[in-house]
Amino acid sequence: MDAQTIQRRRWVILSVLVVGLLAIVIDNTVLNVALKTIADPVGGLGASQSQLEWAINSYTLVFAGLLFTFGVVGDRIGRRRMLMIGLALFGLGSLLSAYSHSPDQLVAARAVMGFGGAAVMPQTLSIISNVFEPRERARAIGIWASAVGIGVAIGPVLGGVLLAHFWWGSVFLINVPVTVIGAVAVLLLVPESRNPAPGKIDYGGVLGSVVGLVLLVYGIVQGGDTGSWVRADVLVPVIAGLAVLALFGWYETRISHPSLDVRLFRDRRLSASVAVIALLFFCMGGVYFFISFYLQNVRGYSPLDAGLLAVPFAVGQFIMSPRSAALVSRFGVRAVAGGGLLLNALAIAGYALLGTSTPIWVLVVFYAIQGAGLGAAVPTVTTAVMEVLPRERAGAGSALTNTARQVAVALGVAVLGSVLAEAYRSSLSPALAGLPPAARAAAGQSITATQAVAQHLGPAGRFLIAPASSSFVDAMRVTTIAAAVIAILGGVVVARWLPGQRRPNIEAQVAAEVAAAERELAAQRLESRQLSER
Repeated sequence: MDAQTIQRRRWVILSVLVVGLLAIVIDNTVLNVALKTIADPVGGLGASQSQLEWAINSYTLVFAGLLFTFGVVGDRIGRRRMLMIGLALFGLGSLLSAYSHSPDQLVAARAVMGFGGAAVMPQTLSIISNVFEPRERARAIGIWASAVGIGVAIGPVLGGVLLAHFWWGSVFLINVPVTVIGAVAVLLLVPESRNPAPGKIDYGGVLGSVVGLVLLVYGIVQGGDTGSWVRADVLVPVIAGLAVLALFGWYETRISHPSLDVRLFRDRRLSASVAVIALLFFCMGGVYFFISFYLQNVRGYSPLDAGLLAVPFAVGQFIMSPRSAALVSRFGVRAVAGGGLLLNALAIAGYALLGTSTPIWVLVVFYAIQGAGLGAAVPTVTTAVMEVLPRERAGAGSALTNTARQVAVALGVAVLGSVLAEAYRSSLSPALAGLPPAARAAAGQSITATQAVAQHLGPAGRFLIAPASSSFVDAMRVTTIAAAVIAILGGVVVARWLPGQRRPNIEAQVAAEVAAAERELAAQRLESRQLSER
């Protein structure tokens, strides 16, 4: 495909890439709606809260650990080819997830989906950076990011419809036709591209990053699940994970082909932008993990109703993402990213106002505010990262932003999920005092487990329902306050390190005016000469 054809089809190519992105986004939003159903011991798999966290984190950790590697592989064998392979793996993992017979099988199948997602994501931004010229690239990335808003809107609603009529596994089957259509469209419409000087694959770095993150997340989840942070099975994996990650960082600075080029972080604009992405998705991953339980377990909404209530979040993001580039050109990166973080912190703090009978429109308003904040901030800082790097390093920039996103989601679910579990168990413990030890331990695991124990006890267990709901709301308040503080920290990062509005360069303006005057004078001389010759 020649350059002229690529330029003519660039917006069609972008729409094809958006389809591939949609498959990944829809899956993550669908899973949030289906958590309660998967936790149901009768209609689902009877997964505990920690198993649900691993169903999310097995995907995100594999995704994050392989992003850079698959970015390099795409640079080497062809980005279009790698994109098609990733879509095929993602569809296969979705099929395995749909027909899992135990929580452990679901965790493993989700890891396969992580392989596919890691192959898809870096290729999309790399192809955008190669297809679009710098003057249009920010707008294209804004549209690409708005696909997240579309997925957030479609996924929960579609998932709710499927859960209302079919078994829980049907929510994963919707990815299969999307990936098939996406792969065919990529084959027919997307041009092949490669890095003329691709890097080598860093097998040691990939292994170190995955092992370190898995150990760290395991220890955090285990601490929240057991309610004790001074146990050997909590401290050992956490310390070991941190040690492996530190060794990984040191190793990456010593080799010529690192899977994570930590030297890129010497650029303050890049490091600050990546930090903003990480803080935003840390908060979002943790908050949306428990909002689903709030809507379905505390408020009694069906999966479809919970999905419909998420639409304002998607609308806010969909409205703001394409407009972020224009806002940046007018107000600067710092103002737009900082404003997005402020809206995000405001919305998260607002979730602390939710109670067992709060009007649901309060949640809807804060959903919309948070969506608008993400829509303003994420494309802005993503574009900032891509602009720092040369075009041939587009794969590294794409992998860097998406690694930050996925690691942040995994840590957000693990850390904030553990805070939620500990706070819930502490608040509910007085109500569980009259239960036998075995039932008390089971009921304290999560609100879903408490309600299952209450249902098993029949009329004698009704006394648990109200305390379970109020304890969950109390725990949610503690967790949202922690998340809001982290979002405010992101605002500090923006204010300190991201650039403000670009001021006019006086010297450049003077040079431009002088050049224009010289051109005008030359034109006048030419005209005078032509007149004299006549």
